[in-house]
Amino acid sequence: MIEPRLSAEMTVQSLIRKIGQEGGFGTVIQRGDRISGAILILCVENGTNLKVLEKMPTLDGSSQWQQIWPQDTEKEEEIEEYLARRRRYDPDLWLIELDIPEAERLVAEMTSGG
Repeated sequence: MIEPRLSAEMTVQSLIRKIGQEGGFGTVIQRGDRISGAILILCVENGTNLKVLEKMPTLDGSSQWQQIWPQDTEKEEEIEEYLARRRRYDPDLWLIELDIPEAERLVAEMTSGG
């Protein structure tokens, strides 16, 4: 049986709202498919310490947020190339940036269960 899930657009709106309530800032960089587009999150803290998260399928059929890119500042070109490639091959991709204090806590919350 297929489990019901939030649309990609609703997930993005919820994340941005949650970040705003916690004193951070969220913005959509690229809109994807409203229903089922993949979502990449650029998670930063005061514009630094970039981490890229994506919801990935697990072995039991559910999905979980996983950190797919820990970014070093000297490798900024690599992340730009990676994001350009992903956008080129997946035009339905959502790309959002969340800037929040204690970004590490948000990453841990998202990757641990939801």
